[in-house]
Amino acid sequence: MSHASRHYVLAAGGTGGHLIPAFALAIELDRRGHHVALVTDVRGTRIPGKPDFLPAHVLPAGRLGKNPLTLARALGAIWQGRAMALRLFDSFAPSCVVGFGGYPALPALLAAQSAKIPTVIHEQNAVLGRVNRLLARRVDAIATAYSAVDRLNPRWAGKVHRVGNPVRAEVLALRKEPFPPLDADGLLRVLVTGGSQGASVLAEVVPDGLAMLPPALRHRLQVTQQCRPEDIDMVRARYATHQIPAELGTYFEDMAARLAETHLFSGRAGASTIAELTVVGRPAILIPLPIATDDHQTANAREMVQSGGARAIRQSGFTPKELAKQVQAIALNPEALANAAHAAWNCGMPNAVSDLADLVESFGAAPIMDVIRMAGAPLRSASATAATAACDGEPAR
Repeated sequence: MSHASRHYVLAAGGTGGHLIPAFALAIELDRRGHHVALVTDVRGTRIPGKPDFLPAHVLPAGRLGKNPLTLARALGAIWQGRAMALRLFDSFAPSCVVGFGGYPALPALLAAQSAKIPTVIHEQNAVLGRVNRLLARRVDAIATAYSAVDRLNPRWAGKVHRVGNPVRAEVLALRKEPFPPLDADGLLRVLVTGGSQGASVLAEVVPDGLAMLPPALRHRLQVTQQCRPEDIDMVRARYATHQIPAELGTYFEDMAARLAETHLFSGRAGASTIAELTVVGRPAILIPLPIATDDHQTANAREMVQSGGARAIRQSGFTPKELAKQVQAIALNPEALANAAHAAWNCGMPNAVSDLADLVESFGAAPIMDVIRMAGAPLRSASATAATAACDGEPAR
């Protein structure tokens, strides 16, 4: 179907968690012939992966805290950002403004609401974030990544659309690939990452935990681990002591290629990580970040754990012994590992970016499009419904 060219503004905080889905949506809307602009903060302009065609506008934004002095400054910055966003909208005339959370999204969404421009928010986590909570009552649609989202008022159910979390194209391409073959004697490839910053707790626990596995399992290990620069020598020494082959790095450019050959993942439960693991279908031992706002990483892990695709260990109980126990439970025999991979795959939402783009396009559409979309009835995509069912135990492939 041909689309009339329209303008969209995407507003996102300056972290990968907010910007990865924003970049994915920008690419899809551009592919459909629309013009897209990005609103973020200075940090957001440095996040890798921004498409060349996407102009970035930096708006001032403040974090709303309890300190009266900083609160006054934050409100001033938000008001200034709102005025700048209104000037941008005057010249760019967006059909819809889409917020991805984070404080830099707030002034743009407030400006859009005051200018009567349709607004959509996308929540990557299984807990509605602070900025999205502030905006949710007045937005036109709330796109979610999970079937159960904490802090989401039931009164908003009519405008909630589960679309999933968009992932990078090179990761999405792995969904059709089979789980890497694994026999009782073959290499067991383990991938360990701690999010964009690495995680010292993984550096301290994982080498010693893997060393506690039964010899028949330990001797098959091939580990790839992302570390903080200050931890890498210590981690290398520990793997050498345990005679476990390991490739270490502070950052891996080709993460999709590494995920392709991985049998078991261990790391944090950030929204992008969970989205990629489930789209590709990789079993995981997850250690949610305990200081994450509203403990949202524990909530992110919930669905994958309930499906049998992952196991979660609270950081307070994350010891070498507990890690060894959970790895054995999920990976001791190839069939159990393949079943966990299948369960993870069933939770994946591969159509997230096209479903989100469909939702966004439904605002500011020509009148005939509104008729097609049944006068604004909640858009429940077939893929979202199927993925929800599959994660509840129905077969997906």
